[in-house]
Amino acid sequence: MGRELELPIGFEGRYRWIVFLNSKVDPRVPVLNRYYGVLEDGTVKVRGIELRRHDTPGIVNRCQAGMLGVLGRARNSFEFKALVPEALSVLGSYVEMVRERRVPLEELLIAKNLSKNPDEYSKLVPQAIAAKLLAKEGGRVHAGQRVDFVLTRKKGAIPGELVDGNLVYDWERYRELLISSAESLLLPFGYDRDILGKIVST
Repeated sequence: MGRELELPIGFEGRYRWIVFLNSKVDPRVPVLNRYYGVLEDGTVKVRGIELRRHDTPGIVNRCQAGMLGVLGRARNSFEFKALVPEALSVLGSYVEMVRERRVPLEELLIAKNLSKNPDEYSKLVPQAIAAKLLAKEGGRVHAGQRVDFVLTRKKGAIPGELVDGNLVYDWERYRELLISSAESLLLPFGYDRDILGKIVST
């Protein structure tokens, strides 16, 4: 096949099942570089989702991995659909954890690279807020640097270097991140943010 098409073709393995996820540009269209699935040997393979991103907070990684752990037990599409409610209960348990503020602060850290120097940002995105606070405290911050921060209500974002045990994080914003990560997995099956939000609120 590769010789006929004059393209390099590799064999990754035979899948029990695979889900191609929706494009970020056009949610109606699935794309080849965003997927998750299970190989015949039971290995879960993922690409293009939160679990593979360096800026995803630990709590979201754990939730998405937990949901995939449930769905990964499916041997076919019928079993997959039967396991969706259990995967949703995993999401619900993590939303409850952030709501009840039972999450260690280190699992809430989000990492973002600065595209500009702190004083060059016109929009107060979280990484800019955190960078400006860090600079105000005497830290050296510049474009290209990675900034770790926790989302808060009062200031918007607090850099990881200034986080202490008294910090009150914005649980609702982390709830939205958890819901968004579940939507990444389940949107092809009709579970958008609104539906998922209602499910975890009941």
